[in-house]
Amino acid sequence: MSGSGRTWRFYLCGFLLLLAFDTIVQLSFKNTGVHAFPPEANWAWVQRVFGHPWIYIALAAYLGNFFTWMSLLKHAPIGPAFAATHLDVVTVMFASAWIFHEALTPMRLLGAGVIVLGIVCLAFAESGAHPENDAPTEAKGALGVTAGS
Repeated sequence: MSGSGRTWRFYLCGFLLLLAFDTIVQLSFKNTGVHAFPPEANWAWVQRVFGHPWIYIALAAYLGNFFTWMSLLKHAPIGPAFAATHLDVVTVMFASAWIFHEALTPMRLLGAGVIVLGIVCLAFAESGAHPENDAPTEAKGALGVTAGS
């Protein structure tokens, strides 16, 4: 497989994994909140929060999210990478409709479409911003190349 094919697959798998972790975190927080309701500033509420497995699932997914994000940032340009992380708004919306029976209104669907369109626009803008054979940033630093040279 060519280098660009591996890179494309790395980004796709990495962002799908990141999206899955982000979605799991938010759904787990929702479940934690449901089981620990009502929120109170006392020890009983803290015990309710940590007495359900959902908070631990959220924490584990946050760790997975962190390590996946760090791996992606080593290779991906920050602009489109950060924009792509906002797809979790869309996946959480659909997962919440399925799991929690939350409404998918036309306005929410329109908003989700706008988010996806914005991320696609940023990805296309970024793809033309760097020459295809440009060295990664860390390689340039190792070669003594500085910004603007």
